[in-house]
Amino acid sequence: QVQLVESGGGLVQAGGSLRLSCAASGSILSINTMGWYRQAPGKQRDSVATITKSGLTNYADSVKGRFTVSRDKAKNAVYLQMDSLKPEDTAVYYCYLGQVLPPYDYWGQGTQVTVSS
Repeated sequence: QVQLVESGGGLVQAGGSLRLSCAASGSILSINTMGWYRQAPGKQRDSVATITKSGLTNYADSVKGRFTVSRDKAKNAVYLQMDSLKPEDTAVYYCYLGQVLPPYDYWGQGTQVTVSS
């Protein structure tokens, strides 16, 4: 059983910064991709930023140049540095881990990020 524990959400003013952390524990066999998704009220859950085991990153267009995803493979951890935050970044942010063998997606419990204008 794999558990993802997130931290770092909160309330910040527009233009500010937050850093999200996610640590994975448990029987992790083979990780391919880790990253972050977000879901705003009344909207679907969308990808924000992901990073593969080889370090390739992918960002949503709306966060390019403002957010940075990074990973510590030794700690099975993933981070999201969020700068120049905007009110439209307000959402619940979910940590994601994609296991290869056997194929399975794990999700964290979510952490609220609120950006005030």
